[in-house]
Amino acid sequence: MAALMDHKVVEQITTHYQALSTLVPLHPLNDEADYERAVGILNGLLDAGAADENHPLAMLVDTLGMLISKYDDQHYPAPPVSPAAVIRSLMEQHQLTQRDLAEIGSQGVVSEVLSGKRKLNIRQVKALARRFDLPVGVFVG
Repeated sequence: MAALMDHKVVEQITTHYQALSTLVPLHPLNDEADYERAVGILNGLLDAGAADENHPLAMLVDTLGMLISKYDDQHYPAPPVSPAAVIRSLMEQHQLTQRDLAEIGSQGVVSEVLSGKRKLNIRQVKALARRFDLPVGVFVG
């Protein structure tokens, strides 16, 4: 069983938490105003060097980042991305041509996949995931 905290320790925690909470939203972000405030504070902390994991406020940056990310996920969900769009993006990033994607097949097969006329099979998905060191789910539509 956990040890009970001394009453004075609880008072100190309460005082410090209340003071910090007036400056930083340390709760789930409920609306756009909370969100904007959290983003502004996070940007200020990052500008002050708190992105460094050794900075004394690095954990606060992580906490704000998680709260902001949760709000983003709930209010600004990312649209689904097709496997073909992922492959096109990877081709651009790695300066690849259709011919360079032998994992998928011939240049004609690659062209059909990129145009949406053909879906990737499990062998192709696994090979692309290995090549680009990405989860197989990225290549499944």
